[in-house]
Amino acid sequence: MTLFSSRPQFRKWLWFPTVLFLTTAAAAQDLRFASVGDVKLQSGEVLRDCRIGYRTWGQLNADQSNVVLWPMWASGTTDQLVGSVGPGKLLDSSKYYVIAIDPLTNGVSSSPSNSAFQPRMEFPKITIRDMVDTEYRALTQVLHLHHLKAVLGVSMGGMQTFQWMVSYPDFLDKAIPIVGSPRLAPYDLLLWKMQIDVITRDPGWKNGDYTEQPAKVIENEISALVLTTPQHYNQVTKREEVVSSLDAAERRPAFDANNHIRQAQAMMSLDVSDAYGGSLERAAAAVKTKVFVVVSKFDHTVTPGPALEFAKLLHAPVLELEGDCGHLASSCESATIDPAVKEFLEK
Repeated sequence: MTLFSSRPQFRKWLWFPTVLFLTTAAAAQDLRFASVGDVKLQSGEVLRDCRIGYRTWGQLNADQSNVVLWPMWASGTTDQLVGSVGPGKLLDSSKYYVIAIDPLTNGVSSSPSNSAFQPRMEFPKITIRDMVDTEYRALTQVLHLHHLKAVLGVSMGGMQTFQWMVSYPDFLDKAIPIVGSPRLAPYDLLLWKMQIDVITRDPGWKNGDYTEQPAKVIENEISALVLTTPQHYNQVTKREEVVSSLDAAERRPAFDANNHIRQAQAMMSLDVSDAYGGSLERAAAAVKTKVFVVVSKFDHTVTPGPALEFAKLLHAPVLELEGDCGHLASSCESATIDPAVKEFLEK
């Protein structure tokens, strides 16, 4: 089953925003972990015994010039990239050495749900910059890589891609953020704050010591409202399907609430200009990477304004999708995105 389909069940996945192109293909490479030790975070706190999950496809060439990094979207895990990587696919493993990486707090890499030393809400707040810094440590210290051909990411993966190009401008040749942002717009901040509030104000949350996932019903309803547009929702959903589709979503496993909170806080903290006194102009001036920005004009989850502003400062080409799928455009409009991404990678 694809991650997103044209049927109502796709709407449970606010925290799995749009993998461009999943299919039920052969199994992905085995999950491995890079242990990078204790990590000092941007906040000054220390994340203990940090582990980063990753999977690889293809063969690394002699000069390490064919590495493409794919950081995951919010609540996404690398096993969900089955079908997107392989010979002739979006990321062609006959050409590229593809590394899909699990970011902090996604439940695979170090997270509130799996930390032995800092479990649940003892897990420190992190930033997107912390995610990228730990990914850099995994690549350089464990995989012994010195350069990337490209970083490509969707949604929160696109946010990490923007951070990569600013934090490590000499480490990558190309960057492709898809429905991502260099810093969230006010509307986006409102959405993530609401997501946190519906969890923490649920009596079942119990300051993170819950026995059942809190706020599942409301989260699914919020997802249905913001992942797509009213036009698309009305097109693919019959009146009699609304309640049944939400009931079905409630029965499916939920993303861990504490992980959810820490990821939302990380996205809210994102600002690639924070090392440049809040100046996007100065942050853009530091970028040496060739950049291709993909946005969805009617995205209600990660609104496109900041990405378009940064692309203009970078003089970067932009693909602005104008369909009515909203944040799901990277699935709905993959026939437009895929060839453009392939061309940018290959030229």
